[in-house]
Amino acid sequence: MADAFRTEKDPLGPLDVPADALYGVQTMRARQNFPISGLKPLWPFVQSQVWIKRSAALTHKETGRLDAKMADAIVAAADEVLARKHDEHFVVDPYQAGAGTSHNMNVNEVLANRANELLGGKRGEYKPVHPNDHVNMAQSTNDTIPTNIRLSVLSQLPALVKAFEGLRDSLAKKGKEFDHIVKAGRTHLQDAMPVRLGQEFAAYAGSLDRAMRRAVEAADYLKDLGIGGSAVGTGVTVEPEYPALMNKHLKATTGLDLRVGQDRIQLMQSMGDAAAFSAALRGIAIDLSKIASDLRLMVMGPRTGIDEITLPAVQPGSSIMPGKINPSIPEMVNQVCYQVMGCDTTVAIAAEHGQLELNVMMPVIAHNILLSMQILTSTAKVLDEKCVRGITANEAMCSYWVERSAALATALMPHIGYTKAAEVSKQSVKEGVLIRDLVKREKLLPEEQIDEVLDLRKMTEIGVPGGGKGPVSAGG
Repeated sequence: MADAFRTEKDPLGPLDVPADALYGVQTMRARQNFPISGLKPLWPFVQSQVWIKRSAALTHKETGRLDAKMADAIVAAADEVLARKHDEHFVVDPYQAGAGTSHNMNVNEVLANRANELLGGKRGEYKPVHPNDHVNMAQSTNDTIPTNIRLSVLSQLPALVKAFEGLRDSLAKKGKEFDHIVKAGRTHLQDAMPVRLGQEFAAYAGSLDRAMRRAVEAADYLKDLGIGGSAVGTGVTVEPEYPALMNKHLKATTGLDLRVGQDRIQLMQSMGDAAAFSAALRGIAIDLSKIASDLRLMVMGPRTGIDEITLPAVQPGSSIMPGKINPSIPEMVNQVCYQVMGCDTTVAIAAEHGQLELNVMMPVIAHNILLSMQILTSTAKVLDEKCVRGITANEAMCSYWVERSAALATALMPHIGYTKAAEVSKQSVKEGVLIRDLVKREKLLPEEQIDEVLDLRKMTEIGVPGGGKGPVSAGG
């Protein structure tokens, strides 16, 4: 249909734009130039850019630089976007021109067109509100996108923290529930001294707690905003009061704890703060993946593995082997964690690749950090609710394996020496005899001392098993 498009012009010439689109010619060029992934921008990346535009309109209304009616129309249009009424009009692929100019203009055009409609105008005419002159007033892609990244991350941080606090607390609860269960410890995937199952789960909770605290500490640096730097960080075309007013309005709009950046040139040229936060996400993923892998090892079986715990069954495990149940949730967790580690690698390389006054790789930095936060948040919830809360211990199997651990000979070392204890360990494995039975048979310790020295529970706490102070003789 002839009326399905409208024609708009930019410095490159005329171009047809879908008639019903709130975006305009520059967004259309980006759609044509970057048909890369088929993905649309993640919502926090849209939301934060709109927050910036809304706050800028309020700031310029307050200083008198922007007509109040136009400012109010931009704010009204922004509120509609923030209410998720126009999601379909944000269409620029995450892999786009450097710095995020296409995303910035997508937002500028949508808000300008909608503001004009609210003022009685038509889409594509940009009267009285213009995308560049009014929505983008005193701004540049170069200061709005770095600010966007900071706002986006900070806005998503509470959900991430809440999800991991829930997972941490569930692991800690299992730590208390399983504290009485002694099991075989393993190092190098070989027999090691006993540990309590509860100690393992409590340690998982501790690891996530430390990882989250590192992320929150890294996020604090993101509270410093470089908005007002305009093109190169110097603030050209920007009123002196603009940074402080922007900070005021952004805080009111977002509810975030924000600070006026003291060195806007530094905040524009460096993506170090974002990279440090991404690295903290990688740290979370590393610990989380280790926990998931441990769960997969401990549930291994049920007949041919160690079978120390049971995970909730969430789906059949095989299309060919009846009755098979797999550790599906931990398997998913591992995959998510690998993705996050890959995202961080992308962020690190992109953050390093800034030149002089700007890092043009910001779109891929933003996408990868926000993707990491999104999938980590969802993963922590699923692992908590569908797996950890329902874990049960197989106490009989824990007891079975710990009694057969060749590492129990370590408890004999203070009494008979390292060399003799090593011989006992090897002999136990060779003959298939329990350490406890071998000690009795060979009369290596007085009968009344054996149970004290080989007290499994005491082996899981600091101290010398049986209270010994050293071997009877150097040779044992």
